[in-house]
Amino acid sequence: MPNYRRVRVPGGTYSFTVNLLERRRTLLVDRFEALRDSFRVAHAARPFALLAWVILPDHLHYVWRLPEGDDDNATRWRHIKSRFSRAIQTGERLSERRQAKAERGIWQRRYWERVVRDEDHLRRCIDYVHINPQKHGHVECIAGWPHSSFHRYVKAGLLPADWAGEIRKAD
Repeated sequence: MPNYRRVRVPGGTYSFTVNLLERRRTLLVDRFEALRDSFRVAHAARPFALLAWVILPDHLHYVWRLPEGDDDNATRWRHIKSRFSRAIQTGERLSERRQAKAERGIWQRRYWERVVRDEDHLRRCIDYVHINPQKHGHVECIAGWPHSSFHRYVKAGLLPADWAGEIRKAD
């Protein structure tokens, strides 16, 4: 049995990457409203300050800050992933191991988190989140991706609408 070690910082700020099990699926954008509802319910049960996010077809990135004295990211992610999974029709391919454990085959079991160390690291994490749709070739201009907190940053005057410009294709 693996012994996963996570850095637990009460009231800490974290950057996360969470993947679908089958990376070729587009479930997260296809069922965006179900995913958004999962976050809303998890947030109501265990609040956190959402600093930046992006939903891509097969993975997502979030940056959030926990309340003072709270270091429990795992329960939040378990609630989000399980609620979303319950909202999705069954029928995905299941390995024997997942069948034996009565698990769904939607999410990778683990998620990746990084503790945000300081304000410069926070800025770089938020930039990484916002540029991700362009990095993966989903859009040429960040403003063209609808499933992102980038639009909130533009509306608040924190980023220009043409932030990061367009990817120039090599000749």
